[in-house]
Amino acid sequence: MFDLYVITDSRLSHGLSEAETARLAYEGGADVVQLRMKGVDGKAMLEQAEAIRACADEHSRFFIVNDRVDVAMLSGADGVHLGQSDIPVARARELMGESAIIGASANTLELARKAEEDGADYIGVGSVFRTSTKPDATQGIGLDAVFEISHEVKIPVVAIGGINRGNIQDVIRAGADSAAVVSAVVAQDDVRAAAHELRDLILKVRPHVAPDAMGTAIRRGLLF
Repeated sequence: MFDLYVITDSRLSHGLSEAETARLAYEGGADVVQLRMKGVDGKAMLEQAEAIRACADEHSRFFIVNDRVDVAMLSGADGVHLGQSDIPVARARELMGESAIIGASANTLELARKAEEDGADYIGVGSVFRTSTKPDATQGIGLDAVFEISHEVKIPVVAIGGINRGNIQDVIRAGADSAAVVSAVVAQDDVRAAAHELRDLILKVRPHVAPDAMGTAIRRGLLF
């Protein structure tokens, strides 16, 4: 399973493009980068997606596109991450095939179970802490929610929302298989160093993947 999951946000990246940020994050040790570009046209997003795909290949890492199944497929991304208002997981699976990695956002156990039933490969649980990078998300569901969901679903859980160097180990201890960050990496002056530090913090406390989750991870190619 992934350890460090970095999500792009050009509003925070000090003038760096999404692809430039992704390269630095990969160099710092990020296992996966998600391209998130809200409110831009498809052409601009596809250009960044293709550049990140090339960079991910160079570093033998994973690349996920947020929301846009079409951009994910055209760029050759490893998969897509879907929110509750995006196309359903099952329909995305029909389009992308069994080998695609499909993640789904969930802030309740009910939604997490539904995503698992529909065929998601991992659950993005959050926002764990309050965050300004995604103001439309449910804020601060807490570590108890991470614990509950991670113990009730058999697929990996990626904690997201307000995660930084001060609390990243807490979400792993609470049961998350991975931690997704935005500003804790992309808004830093040294993106590479920030990613390296966060992944190191995860590895110091990361438990082994539970057997059932490991089976799913191997099937989808999420383990190295």
